[in-house]
Amino acid sequence: MGHATYENYYAPSDMKTFGYDAPEGVEIRGRYDGEFAKILTKDALQFVADLQREFRNRIKYAMECRKEAQTRYNEGALPGFDPATRYVREGDWTCAPVPPVVADRKVEITGPVERKMIINALNSGAKVFMADFEDALSPSWENLMRGQVNLKDAVDGTITFQDNARNRVYKLNDQIAKLFVRPRGWHLPEAHILIDGLPATGCLVDFGLYFYHNYSAFRRTQGAGFGPFFYLPKMEHPREAKIWNCVFEKAEKMAGIERGSIRATVLIETLPAVFQMNEILYELRNHSVGLNCGRWDYIFSYVKTFQAHPDRLLPDRVLVGMTQHFMKSYSDLLIWTCHRRGVHAMGGMAAQIPIRDDPEANNLALELVRKDKLREVRAGHDGTWAAHPGLIPTCMEVFSNNMGNAPNQIQSMKREDASTITEEDLLQRPRGSRSLEGLRLNTRVGIQYLAAWLTGTGSVPLYNLMEDAATAEISRVQNWQWLKYGVELDGDGLGLKVNTDLFGKVVEEEIARIEREVGKEKFKKGMYKEACKIFARQCTAPALDDFLTLNAYNNIVIHHPKGSARL
Repeated sequence: MGHATYENYYAPSDMKTFGYDAPEGVEIRGRYDGEFAKILTKDALQFVADLQREFRNRIKYAMECRKEAQTRYNEGALPGFDPATRYVREGDWTCAPVPPVVADRKVEITGPVERKMIINALNSGAKVFMADFEDALSPSWENLMRGQVNLKDAVDGTITFQDNARNRVYKLNDQIAKLFVRPRGWHLPEAHILIDGLPATGCLVDFGLYFYHNYSAFRRTQGAGFGPFFYLPKMEHPREAKIWNCVFEKAEKMAGIERGSIRATVLIETLPAVFQMNEILYELRNHSVGLNCGRWDYIFSYVKTFQAHPDRLLPDRVLVGMTQHFMKSYSDLLIWTCHRRGVHAMGGMAAQIPIRDDPEANNLALELVRKDKLREVRAGHDGTWAAHPGLIPTCMEVFSNNMGNAPNQIQSMKREDASTITEEDLLQRPRGSRSLEGLRLNTRVGIQYLAAWLTGTGSVPLYNLMEDAATAEISRVQNWQWLKYGVELDGDGLGLKVNTDLFGKVVEEEIARIEREVGKEKFKKGMYKEACKIFARQCTAPALDDFLTLNAYNNIVIHHPKGSARL
């Protein structure tokens, strides 16, 4: 699939060809499929096109502002609180009341919009399932469109999955988690849908198609008159939140539902955004249900923001936990901000996967999860994330035991002590050493994640952790930064300096190790060599790419000429 970039697939002449019924100015360049056609209806596509036409210039401007901000950081500036919006930070306002149906969010499970995953996650016992079009999904045409089909079936309550290997049919229980959907970030295009000759904005496609087909059924069956519910990723500035707010208002108007029906939780997962949490909530105040600590992406953003600051190099990524002062400050400030504004402050991801063949290692892993969740609930978080259904009982137990019967801690844990957190607290240099093993792990994980992503999988179990794009991003930017500044690896007594020779050797040895670990057969079938090339190229590039996934996207785009089809 990876090398079939812009491959043209022509239907044999003896086959009848179909095409999607697209409105004027909209061209579908993805494969035709009868199931997909039920999603890509003329009216749904018209709604997506209306959103694109209304907001494309504002989105383009917001992306240019991101670049300008990065240029300022590269010239030595530091992100900080904006004096111009001090009145928002100090103002006495709150967000709209939390809908009762999502008052209790103690444990949320996340995962890609894959059919079996959706059923298992909704049945998992978690309070919320965040179905992901973003970092846990490889955005191929098949994955995105099948994901829309799956979500529609889930909202309709008809979703089933026949697992022939296990001779089992999966279907929904009577009690299911509340569904939130995470569209892609503003920066990602959808190259299979052209609007007025240009690729659509990925998140408007994800949001628009899902909203159009599901708002009515969702509000009736799941939202108790509210909804649909969303998670919004990768924002760097309140102007981006304002665009989302306008998108929501336009969608509500189109659907004829009252303003404030749609609700969204914003992930605070970029360093610039931590200084703008009040402003982001303010822009979305009629549509907000809180903020979430997207901690892996936050670490990635810290490195990216300070890419030109050799005095701010991170230690090995395994040492950058929530006990680091800058990470603890970020979590504490988020809790105080959310509770002051009357909304949920959601904790971070527990990425561990149950280790079935090693009970001792499994108990140690669960103990780590328990400690992390205890820290979160005692700090005042209202809920937390888990990557695997096997972690839900542990997370639920910790939160329930520490919260009593209350659905959340919005009123009971105000955290006024966090009101004194400063810019210096949020930017404090992380402590710890750097090692050759850190460089090796970054390389090994980065290559394996990218190989899976190129072959259509965006959520990958590696070394007993569930990894998504954020982990690969940390691996890549940290390698890039260590290489750029020729850092000394002081953590293992070897005193090696990172340079292209050392990195080349590490890449060679790690790809050999990957082949040994996965086996020759899987290695040959997978796209490990292509992934290795892309990853190594990005780590050694003179200028740091903004996003790994943006750079690698062309490898999974497959264009079909208009009117052609596979039957």
